[in-house]
Amino acid sequence: MAISTTRFMFFAMLICSFAAIFGNKMVSGQCSGDMQGLMEQCAKYVQKPGPMIQPSSACCSVVRNVDLACVCGHITTEVEGIISMEKAAFIAQACGKPLARGTRCGSYVVHGN
Repeated sequence: MAISTTRFMFFAMLICSFAAIFGNKMVSGQCSGDMQGLMEQCAKYVQKPGPMIQPSSACCSVVRNVDLACVCGHITTEVEGIISMEKAAFIAQACGKPLARGTRCGSYVVHGN
């Protein structure tokens, strides 16, 4: 029971963090794409704990239609406390929309392409 409560709380915290990023009028107004879909379909692939895993086709479908470089420009240190920017770059690459080398995603800088 405690484990499922802990997982639920972590997931709720993650969703709130994504909502803070993507619900932000600045991000949604300046960055093109389905921010809600990105949050719903890809959240589990960018959580800090755990290994990098291949994203689902649903996540990739959303990723391909979002301006990731723009979203990266709005990542805060609070968000980086919960979301792995390295995993986010991995997801972009795995979905066929890699971030350009040198792109800054929060404090993370994309190294390869």
